[in-house]
Amino acid sequence: MPELPEVETVVRRLRPELVGRIITRADVYWPRTIESLPPAVFCRRMRGQTVTAIDRRAKYLLFRLSGGATLVAHLRMTGDFSLHAAADRPDGYARARFVLDDGRALWFSDTRKFGRLALTADPDARLSHLGPEPLARQFTPRALAGILSGRPTPIKPFLLDQGRIAGLGNIYADEALHHAAIDPRRPARDLTAAEAERLHAAIQFVLRKGIRLGGSTLHDGRFRDPSGKRGKMQDEFVVYHDPRREQKTCPRCGTRIAHTVIAQRSAHYCPGCQR
Repeated sequence: MPELPEVETVVRRLRPELVGRIITRADVYWPRTIESLPPAVFCRRMRGQTVTAIDRRAKYLLFRLSGGATLVAHLRMTGDFSLHAAADRPDGYARARFVLDDGRALWFSDTRKFGRLALTADPDARLSHLGPEPLARQFTPRALAGILSGRPTPIKPFLLDQGRIAGLGNIYADEALHHAAIDPRRPARDLTAAEAERLHAAIQFVLRKGIRLGGSTLHDGRFRDPSGKRGKMQDEFVVYHDPRREQKTCPRCGTRIAHTVIAQRSAHYCPGCQR
């Protein structure tokens, strides 16, 4: 968390606000937020750059800059971007700040300090470990079947492997597997062609729905868009939930949703219709 729909939501909210803006100053408040460069060098290289485009690759945000470099951001568990007046004093969770030429500032905040920012001239090489985008035209049912072929890993942790399919996390993998009526413990290689096709449709369905609803904001407040607005996808969860706080029943068969751990990864599923 955040997963592909949340990152895509951030990209879509920031794009009209930042593209064409000049970064007049950069400040780093938590040095380990910056990868590969000393913070002072990072700040110097960011100063005077114009944001020319904002894209997404898997769970990464890509800020294209006029000098040819790209700022690659990974939110990890609790990172977020928000816009403020440049005169506002950053709070205790701000790890970096970018002052803009229009009197505003973009803050990168991160409660748990796992998020990272990296300035690179070759973002494709930096992100070469990632698998295909699940919403790309090239990601077809046949392509998914090929990715699954011969893999003994249970399908739930397999879907979380960013080198196989990029962008899925616990929430949307659980929801997709339920939508496709596939048990999360099934070995990936055991899925039939029909099941792979069903899973492909389910992955795209839940991701597009998540994007349309502005992502998911969990009970602890994790994830809000850059204006502080909550997502709405959490209201549409069918199986994913916090087992310490609530119980869910399957709307398809009425069975109580179960929670288990598969290869050290949490999974929510319906024992009644995900056989």
